[in-house]
Amino acid sequence: MKRRIGMSMLAGGVAGVTLLAGTLLGAGPAPAAQLTDIPSEFGTDWHDPITAAPPVTKPFGTSCQVTVAEAQFRDFTPFKGTYTPPDGCGDRWSKVVLRMDGKVKGRQYDRLGHLQIGGVEIFRTSTPEPSPDGIEWSVEKDVTRYSDTLRRGQDVEMLIGNVVDDTYTGVIDVKVTLTFYTGRPDATTERPNATTERPDATPDHADATPDHADATPGHADATPGGPDAANGGPATPDRVLTLHDGTLTTPRNSERVVAEVYATGSGGGCEEFWYLSAPDPAPYSCKAAGGPYREVQIKVDGQLAGIAAPFPHVWTGGWSNPFLWYVTPGPRAFDVKPIEYDLTPFAGLLNDGRPHRVDVSVVGVPEGQSGWSAPVNVLVWQDAKRAHVTGKLTTHQAGDLANSSTYTPGSEHRVDTEGGHRLTVAGYVDTSHGRVVTTVRRSLTNGSVHRWTDGENLDALDATWTDDQSVTVDGRGPARTSRTQRTYTMDGSITIGAGDRLRTVLTLGDRAARVTTQDGRRIAWSRLDDTVEGDASWTLNVPRDQRHAVGTTSERYRSYGSSGCYDRALTSVQGVLTEDRSRC
Repeated sequence: MKRRIGMSMLAGGVAGVTLLAGTLLGAGPAPAAQLTDIPSEFGTDWHDPITAAPPVTKPFGTSCQVTVAEAQFRDFTPFKGTYTPPDGCGDRWSKVVLRMDGKVKGRQYDRLGHLQIGGVEIFRTSTPEPSPDGIEWSVEKDVTRYSDTLRRGQDVEMLIGNVVDDTYTGVIDVKVTLTFYTGRPDATTERPNATTERPDATPDHADATPDHADATPGHADATPGGPDAANGGPATPDRVLTLHDGTLTTPRNSERVVAEVYATGSGGGCEEFWYLSAPDPAPYSCKAAGGPYREVQIKVDGQLAGIAAPFPHVWTGGWSNPFLWYVTPGPRAFDVKPIEYDLTPFAGLLNDGRPHRVDVSVVGVPEGQSGWSAPVNVLVWQDAKRAHVTGKLTTHQAGDLANSSTYTPGSEHRVDTEGGHRLTVAGYVDTSHGRVVTTVRRSLTNGSVHRWTDGENLDALDATWTDDQSVTVDGRGPARTSRTQRTYTMDGSITIGAGDRLRTVLTLGDRAARVTTQDGRRIAWSRLDDTVEGDASWTLNVPRDQRHAVGTTSERYRSYGSSGCYDRALTSVQGVLTEDRSRC
């Protein structure tokens, strides 16, 4: 059984209608929730996990579905199987959509998982923590960019590492499918999306954020385009490569190269909460000599090729309070997005037919400390009319990495951190359609204030990360620049008061702004703001049924721009969904 409460709301003259699940689906506006419908505390059951993020839009026309994995995870034994391309849908698809359906009941921690097909990581996720009575959830992701991998039979590996014993009883049961839609990859005829209609999935399922701008209007993290995305190149790469013993060998006619890195700090140690690390001599439980500054770097043959701010994921047991996340997870928790690095300035170097060393590292991790995973895929677009594309790296300007983490003692300990880094790389490739020059500029900042008391009965953080990137492509038409400004925020505190009562108050923000200009004129733009706010408390050191937990969590996901608008808000109280409102 799932608790479901619907409400009908009007805001700014725009109706937001929430439907009751079950027999009332499609029956029109549901009655407003009454306070008596909300329990005084969490019980043994609550609403299935749900996010406000838009579903992946699907094209009209013929589709074929393939089951990739079906498994129950009890330990750290991976599921291994084989993938066979669909029969009846050809080998060129307008879109490929991954869907994972999961269920779990009893008691279990949040777990991190991945899915690889042919060695290519196409999906990384974390799991919700279950109710005693059990939950179900689902995640969708646009995986069209991996079409090259999916055209051939491949080995499949999936793992959601888990521990099941007399205490932690939750077996994680999942099924993953791929649905292939026939047509050209750049097809634009799609079913109406969430900007004009309610999502076609019921509110009981979490449809995670699609990665790509072509899936929903307003997404600032767009699919990397083709050889010259700004000049109409195809969005789907010709090849998807992985590293072999840390090396990469690209086709000799590569004209665009993009690396993607699924970087996550996890594993239950201090790097799961890297943003709280404190330098010596601060008396804090998680230490790092340089403090909390982290940066994900990629190098080609030892030369710095890309920098990025890692996203500060909060998994569904994070900040000592699973009651915050039982219904609504933090941003990106169910669909981990890869960091993208445009390596096209290095294409001339990579195209010599030899293996080149590619290394990914996380700056700031204490030496010898584990906790980060960073698998790499490399997306390549080829020049069909050239056997060998030559080129050269022409500019490489790396600024000094700034990182100041200052500890101030007192009745309330404090660490102030300011960090940042800049990198500019440029290079050209001589293609069948002329010389194309690509310039990539990226700058990072991180500022935070971390406060705590002795015993860490107060533990508070106010942090902001920015990651600003511009890619200018000059050649094959007028020069165009795509700029993406990402901002991640975390503002929260944990307090332990009388009677071992733990309270967590936390706000997380995932924001991005993207603009594309040609000859100084804006031709496309988008904005994204995904904000989750929560306040929950429970009693420590008592049996589960004596925790007397209460909590309110809300999420508002807004994306808008030259392609349209999407706006959805959710609120849950004591595990009951009390608001589900759509605007636009």
